[in-house]
Amino acid sequence: MAFVVLVGPKHSGKTTAGRELALRRGLPFFDLDLLMEERTGRSPRALYGLGPELFRAEETKALAALLAGNPVPGVTGILAAGGGIIDNPGAMALLAGGGHITVYLEISAETAWRRITGNRRDPELPPFLRAESPDASRQKHRLLHERRSAAYRAAAEIIILAEGKTPGETADELGVKLPAERES
Repeated sequence: MAFVVLVGPKHSGKTTAGRELALRRGLPFFDLDLLMEERTGRSPRALYGLGPELFRAEETKALAALLAGNPVPGVTGILAAGGGIIDNPGAMALLAGGGHITVYLEISAETAWRRITGNRRDPELPPFLRAESPDASRQKHRLLHERRSAAYRAAAEIIILAEGKTPGETADELGVKLPAERES
């Protein structure tokens, strides 16, 4: 089973643009964070709180279970990966094979920070961004964002600048950039 895999920082629009693209293409949509939660009964944040190694192992298991479906030629689904999947060698190795199309949704560190800190449903910072002060947390985020952005750029087949775009606009641009021979 091959997927269009949306990667990028937390709050870059992977889930919303992914759902929109899946709807437009008549393809199933999967969110790796939700798959992890269904498998373990714990949110990704709760899993990470038990340790980054456990989180990465569960992320890899959830991805492996999804990818173990029956092989079908062409793209058979849209997958929104977690924001830190680039730091999970096991999960990235699974994505490296199988004809998956990795799409990096790029936003600036400033936009990502504003979205993370402005999330009214979950106003608390994720554990991996917490530091001794708000300024230290912001600096920690900026450095992490810059490192991961470079890694995502290197791993992606398609890069979409999602800054300032609606999920529909992002899905439109991605729909144009997807190679026709790999669509279903």
